[in-house]
Amino acid sequence: MAEVHRMLEVHGRQGVLKLDIDRRVVDAAADYLGDEDGGIGFIYSGWAQAALPHKRLADDQPWQVRTDKVSLLVEPGRKTRPDGSLEWIGVPYGSRARLIMLYLQSEAIRTGSREIELGRSLRAWLGRMGISPGGKSIKDVREQAERITRCRLTFEVQQAGRSALVQQLIVDKALFNEDEDSGGSQFLERTKLSETFFDQLRRHPMPIEESAIRAINRHSMALDIYCWLAYRLHVLPGPTSVSWKALHAQFGTGIRRLDHFRETFMEQLSLATAVYPSARVECLASGMSLSPSPAPISSRKTQISLVTR
Repeated sequence: MAEVHRMLEVHGRQGVLKLDIDRRVVDAAADYLGDEDGGIGFIYSGWAQAALPHKRLADDQPWQVRTDKVSLLVEPGRKTRPDGSLEWIGVPYGSRARLIMLYLQSEAIRTGSREIELGRSLRAWLGRMGISPGGKSIKDVREQAERITRCRLTFEVQQAGRSALVQQLIVDKALFNEDEDSGGSQFLERTKLSETFFDQLRRHPMPIEESAIRAINRHSMALDIYCWLAYRLHVLPGPTSVSWKALHAQFGTGIRRLDHFRETFMEQLSLATAVYPSARVECLASGMSLSPSPAPISSRKTQISLVTR
């Protein structure tokens, strides 16, 4: 994929668009190269190994991802209707849920506190990520925020023969006001990450480039692949193979046929590497070949961010 970046530097966006290359890949690479913001976000490293669903599930359906090293279970929450009956809310899904989670985790690492400012701060950040502050976009954000507020997650990570378990709500306080007729902003002023989740985030934060997230912000699988590559490539001791079966288990839950998954995965991989030009990866008939690659963010830059943000 680094070839696309070289071509953009020589021919520019319009010149490369005339070639037989997916426009989404060209646009993502061009947006990434032209982004001078330089911001860094953070996520819990477990999300780089198992992520939320890409599409909406039935509201009462839990979500589960199981790989060799990680097990993720997300259980939907419920709320009480005006008549006293219970309503399933459903698990969070898609790119909007991932962006909200990125904001919450980045702010927690930046401030060193479970208490997270919402309101204008969240709106401004979503705007920086390319999400309109009104209309359908903000309605979608509100829906995902409610799902995040009410769901319960269980992360089990196997490391060095030991199991680390995170079993908790994500937040202890709601992100949005329940009263839709109150007028004005529905964002609450503050929320709070649950103590267990915050503790694991502080122990295992993973830095990611905000410019990369901005460029592929509508593609949930590409976001997941980018985070996975950013987590794995820079610590590989040597070339590593990953089978299609393993890739399907991590990224393809919900896509039944392996051939359909392969096609989708390769398209989304192209988007992910469009914003990670130093990633050394190759798709093979048997799966993927990963080679040691520079981290998208240098360790020095990460430390400076942790100190100065």
